Amino acid sequence: MAEQLSPAAQAVLDSYFSTLSKTPNQSLAAAIEALADQVVPYLEEPNWGACDEMRCDIELYTDHMRKRSQLLAIAAELKAQ
Repeated sequence: MAEQLSPAAQAVLDSYFSTLSKTPNQSLAAAIEALADQVVPYLEEPNWGACDEMRCDIELYTDHMRKRSQLLAIAAELKAQ
């Protein structure tokens, strides 16, 4: 008996299968977008003026958003094909 997928893995798989009627690139792009949402979800930018060292870390925030942007750029490129 196959093990049940984690909610994150199931979301990626569902996104892929929900777009199979489109081009393969569209389906793959949808899966990558779902992956980005699971691994590096969109974050609201903190109010940097109200931050202290313990509450905000600009380097972590920018790294997180850079990784998300890179994944979404791959998805956009696939969609454009």
